[in-house]
Amino acid sequence: MMNVTETVKQLLIINILFFIGTLIVGNPAYEILAMYFPENQEFHGWQVISHMFMHGSFMHIFFNMFALYSFGSALEHFWGSQKFLFFYISCGLGAALLHTGINYYYFNDAISILGEQGFQKTEILKLLNEGKIDTRWQSILTASEYQNFISAFVGTVVGASGAIYGIVVAFAFMFPNAELALLFIPVPIKAKYFVPGLVLIDLYLGVSGQSIFGGTGIAHFAHVGGALFGFLIMWYWKKNEFNSNRWN
Repeated sequence: MMNVTETVKQLLIINILFFIGTLIVGNPAYEILAMYFPENQEFHGWQVISHMFMHGSFMHIFFNMFALYSFGSALEHFWGSQKFLFFYISCGLGAALLHTGINYYYFNDAISILGEQGFQKTEILKLLNEGKIDTRWQSILTASEYQNFISAFVGTVVGASGAIYGIVVAFAFMFPNAELALLFIPVPIKAKYFVPGLVLIDLYLGVSGQSIFGGTGIAHFAHVGGALFGFLIMWYWKKNEFNSNRWN
């Protein structure tokens, strides 16, 4: 396996330091650095970046950092540190954008329905920002509409997963026939098959609201957003820069 490159090493260190710091500080760290819904009074601009370095559990950071180590160094070796870092941050931002966009859709869909029943958005936001709800909302909205509405507003997002999905997509773009051996799949799978399958699973789980392992709190649309932005950047770079060089 290729030795870890400098930017990947620095990202690993930063993520691990953030994780250790949150173990020491506890919830206040998440309240400041996790990304909130933009209309939540707890939202701050820096969260768009800081949430990428926060993780909710040991397994969360372990899998993200393992993927960064496994795939990131190969990309940085070919691109150099500046292009790799640009790509990494861009995919993280793309993940946040799609995740927030979906939440805006859910939130404003519920606001529209409640508005038809005479509820004003300003009053709804006032109650939510005070940590309160109006129980009449539950009789107006369906169970799924209400759940999506509340989750969109009060939920937070943390993790490097969006950036990692972009990295994995880029790896499959550059090395489509590389065989990936996974712990839970005994047969190696070529990257060009594994990565699209992984993204499609996340898309399905995001739309259906289901989870393979029965867990909750996974930002599937952030994964899809990171993968989508990773693909678009790779497509643009190949079309405009690398056609006469690499990947022929």
